[in-house]
Amino acid sequence: MDAQTRGLLRECSAGCKMAINSFNQIRDYVTDENLKSVLDTYDKKHKKYEETAAKLLEEGGSEEKEPGVMAAAFSRLSTQAKLLMKDDSSQIAKLVMDGCSMGIQTLGSSVNQYKNASAQSSSLAKDMIHTEESLMKDMQKFL
Repeated sequence: MDAQTRGLLRECSAGCKMAINSFNQIRDYVTDENLKSVLDTYDKKHKKYEETAAKLLEEGGSEEKEPGVMAAAFSRLSTQAKLLMKDDSSQIAKLVMDGCSMGIQTLGSSVNQYKNASAQSSSLAKDMIHTEESLMKDMQKFL
């Protein structure tokens, strides 16, 4: 596996792990069944993407990338602080949308940085970006 493909797949893997961790963090605060259903749907999508990235990395003899310790810790503290102040569906939707925006920016930058990555890894990253855009749109009804 070439370095470009490995780099892009690792970013995909780390992004999925951050999203899955975020879904787990907010799950206890969700009271709206419709919101819970939407989040569960996207959690499953992120888990499938993460499995795909992990499989491709393993097949290429590479390991996954874990999210940065500082980024994960900041995300957790920020999420908990915001939800302690206000834990309604609107606040949860805003947090999810902020996460989507960060994911889109990070993956978009990675797609540009790793221009010569395999078509399969580029397709995965672009699919993930589209999923983040869809999740943002789906969150708007909860604002």
